[in-house]
Amino acid sequence: MNFVDLIWIFFIVSALQPVLTRRYLEAMRQRKIAEIERQRGSRVILLVHRQETMSLLGFPLMRYIDIHDAEEVLRAVQMTDDDMALDIVLHTPGGLVLAATQIARAVKRHPGKVTVFVPHMAMSGGTLIAMAADEIVMCEHSVLGPVDPQLGDQPAASLVKVVARKPVAEIDDRTLVLADIGEKAIAQLRATVERLLTGTLPEEKVKALAEAMTEGRWTHDHAIFAEEARELGLNVSTEMPESVLELMALFPQATQRTPTVEYLPRPYRGSNDGKR
Repeated sequence: MNFVDLIWIFFIVSALQPVLTRRYLEAMRQRKIAEIERQRGSRVILLVHRQETMSLLGFPLMRYIDIHDAEEVLRAVQMTDDDMALDIVLHTPGGLVLAATQIARAVKRHPGKVTVFVPHMAMSGGTLIAMAADEIVMCEHSVLGPVDPQLGDQPAASLVKVVARKPVAEIDDRTLVLADIGEKAIAQLRATVERLLTGTLPEEKVKALAEAMTEGRWTHDHAIFAEEARELGLNVSTEMPESVLELMALFPQATQRTPTVEYLPRPYRGSNDGKR
């Protein structure tokens, strides 16, 4: 075997290695999903968004909740018997309001118990989906977020407040139009949240929570930890099954040249005397 043959073998192995790794992780995830379903007697649905890297150019690509996600989740819910529980694992920065609303309505209307697991974060549209569930399970440091609508990169609530504080003559037409759309978007999303929470919380708490989550009280990336979520009235548990965390470990972030986080991947428990 000459040097040129070795070079070709190297390139072939390099090209196949990502494909084989992806297939291996897919098989491991399917096995773990089946294991959790047997343990809990439920249908497990994952909605996980990672920052991915384009295979050729290496540019980061942020994933979010889109119409395709809604189609897939709705199909999974429709394939589930009414009396079977749903376990939804969420890890997402949010996404399209329409897609998140479709998923949330399907979750709300499912007769069996629906549990949403948030191992790390479910912001914006992810929180909208979580609020439709019967129970939200979070880790101690997991976060939810406000669901106030955004018009592009501008918070709808801020546009409404700006228009209310300045004379109309000093505001350009585009801003006035955006503020009008923003006011409608807030009202629509608040009504959606109220519908999702109705029957889960007392009526006065439903309205208070819907207002808090949509009025622009916080910045859109405000982190709502489990304790604050309970104070707001959400049914939140922190009894996160280890199997769900193991499942999330099978969704690795896109490979980088140098790891940004590194540790020995084994549990350390027990005494603190240095012995493991």
